[in-house]
Amino acid sequence: MGDWREDQELVVMEGRIKVPYRWFAGEVGTRYFESLRDERKFLGTKCGACGKVYHIPRRNCPDCFAECSEWVELGSAGTLETYTVVRRQHPQLAPLPLPYGYGVIRLDGADTGFLHLLYEFEEGGLATGMRVEAVFADEREGRILDVRYFRPTKGVS
Repeated sequence: MGDWREDQELVVMEGRIKVPYRWFAGEVGTRYFESLRDERKFLGTKCGACGKVYHIPRRNCPDCFAECSEWVELGSAGTLETYTVVRRQHPQLAPLPLPYGYGVIRLDGADTGFLHLLYEFEEGGLATGMRVEAVFADEREGRILDVRYFRPTKGVS
């Protein structure tokens, strides 16, 4: 008996699965998101052994595995480490009107960067190494999108 798939056309179906879920952010995540929501402040954690400051905060250092028990308040501005600009609209995925971007931002006081949205920039106006600042949402809910996006600094850092 042969394989039934022999001499068959392989049909590939495209689809989308929406899987709503909720999870507990944990002690570290809860403190971080409460700080964003209630005080518009970014927090990081500092490794007790190697001294690296992590943003997003971590309980343990991924490099030396020591506990990151010290909380550090970070700036709301930082350096754009890398980026890409989105120029095609996708009605279900676009979080902002075009053009917007995604960038890795290293906040002042942190040794690590994180990915977030970029907006309010001129075409061709982004550059690696430039200063950017956070724009917070008016209504905050304790999630990463309490920071709507980052934009090039306007002379205030």
